[in-house]
Amino acid sequence: MSTFPSSASSSPGHKTVSKITCLGSGFVGGPTSAVTAFMSNVVVTVVDIDSARIAAWQSDSLPIYEPGLHNIVSTARDGIKLDQDSPDSVSIQWKNGRISDIKDHEKFTRRPNLFFSTDVDKAIEDADLIFVCVNTPTKRNGVGKGAAPDLGFVEAATRNIAKIATENKIVVEKSTVPCRTAQYIREILSANAHPGVRFDVLSNPEFLAEGTAIRDLLYPDRIIIGSMPTPAGRRAAASLAAVYAQWVPQERIITMNLWSSELSKLAANAMLAQRISSVNALSAICEATGADVAEVSHACGLDSRIGPKMLKAGPGFGGSCFQKDIFNIVYLSESLHLYEVADYWRTILNMNEYQKQRFTKRIISCLFHNLTDKKIAVLGFAFKKDTSDTRESPAITLVRNFVAERAQVAIYDPQVKEPQIWTELVNDGGDLTNLKQSIGICDTAYAACAGADAVVIVTEWDEFSNKTDLPIPETIASSCALRDVSPNRSFQPRVLSSPDELEEKLARSSFSRSSSGRSQIENRERAPMASIGERFESLDLAAESKVLLERQQLDWARVAKDMRKPKFVFDGRGVVDAAKLEALGFRVEAIGRASAVSRELHD
Repeated sequence: MSTFPSSASSSPGHKTVSKITCLGSGFVGGPTSAVTAFMSNVVVTVVDIDSARIAAWQSDSLPIYEPGLHNIVSTARDGIKLDQDSPDSVSIQWKNGRISDIKDHEKFTRRPNLFFSTDVDKAIEDADLIFVCVNTPTKRNGVGKGAAPDLGFVEAATRNIAKIATENKIVVEKSTVPCRTAQYIREILSANAHPGVRFDVLSNPEFLAEGTAIRDLLYPDRIIIGSMPTPAGRRAAASLAAVYAQWVPQERIITMNLWSSELSKLAANAMLAQRISSVNALSAICEATGADVAEVSHACGLDSRIGPKMLKAGPGFGGSCFQKDIFNIVYLSESLHLYEVADYWRTILNMNEYQKQRFTKRIISCLFHNLTDKKIAVLGFAFKKDTSDTRESPAITLVRNFVAERAQVAIYDPQVKEPQIWTELVNDGGDLTNLKQSIGICDTAYAACAGADAVVIVTEWDEFSNKTDLPIPETIASSCALRDVSPNRSFQPRVLSSPDELEEKLARSSFSRSSSGRSQIENRERAPMASIGERFESLDLAAESKVLLERQQLDWARVAKDMRKPKFVFDGRGVVDAAKLEALGFRVEAIGRASAVSRELHD
């Protein structure tokens, strides 16, 4: 294992990457490609066979939600063009993400270098380096059903690369895969390559947390690049490392062997999930004893050996990674006849499921052991805040349980679209016609709560909180690494060293709006054309942060007036101040805390 050297001379002959193709436009491929294009001088093309998804990436309505993503995509995809009415200002020109849409005579301070296409074959042929970011779901049938990853998409992508490529390529495995998958990729490429074509295979796992993915990409804790321990493998690793080195400090770019790189991603997610299940197990003890899980986790987090992150109790972890990756480790362990190891990791998943069922039982118990025809307002359907991802969300299990108890369920989420909610519930085994008899999806939290017997907070969106000390949203504006961009799209790196430096920079800038509503920027301390790209991005991101900070929180007094009595709030995320809600007549039940009624009984 080593860090990327400051000079490329240690890997003589490594190829300079000027074009990258990303196979897959999902939660990994889309943001990763956008930030890579935004922060480098590489042309990045994202391809997908899903034409509707590609059309969304080419539009002003992106297919996924992630704070800061829209600004990154629009800047890299559409470029920054001189406003013809004012040479001292710039504005985004909304094209459709295609280079052919941009007129030759238009002058740019930054040319587009991010493109989206369904022409997979052409993108493969044009690329120097290919990111494989396809889905690797858990198998639903056959050997390893329910545990092993389905590598069908990875294999299909690999075979297509071998079929199309007529020149040497670097193939980068970014999808989460079992240890030694890279060996299978190498074998398929070698067996099917055109004569004289060589493929170098790298492992470059992503360590993104949805909701903070843009921050994670701009300020990564580490970049892991796994390669074969051969001169060709090291040269390929150096080529990819040189792309990241355009914005990532070189000491954070770590090279290692392929198998260690692959296992590192699985291990990291398993350990993070372990922390969540541990604190959720403690939450059950806290509810039974009168302890407060928030206080307990805070005390534990002050220990420098433990740290405060991922120690917040909730209804269970969700998302596409944790459960899938632990299943992956369980299956790998059993395949290696390490059954005790498999049992250990499986316990984390058992605790996660137990937490969801335990929360459901507490809700039923408080509502007098009967949910028939009672209205339950479910606030939040995404598996966590600041993302539109609903895969494996605890809300899916909770809603299924409520419907099974013959409740009427009203769902509201500020970022998840209605068709996506129905899809998740149907995929969970429901019949759409029957589900619509018991479930309604609302446009506002007030509509969901009107006439409800209970409100269940499943996702920790800030707007559901009644606390006045909410942290500043984890947006790109508070953490973005920005850089100077010259008019010819050649980059002169000057990475802002910290969010504090960015805040100081923003304090010296001002902006106005054009008649079209697009941002017009003026920096009073600089020449008109200096660092236009940097000033544009800083401005827009600050504006986004301001919008998020000013998002109106739920008026719980208004909610109280429209609910049936007794009014219950089940706080699955610890986002409300229970005392304030109790003063409004609510009975608050929170994970990891005994309710006020229970405390009185204990006293």
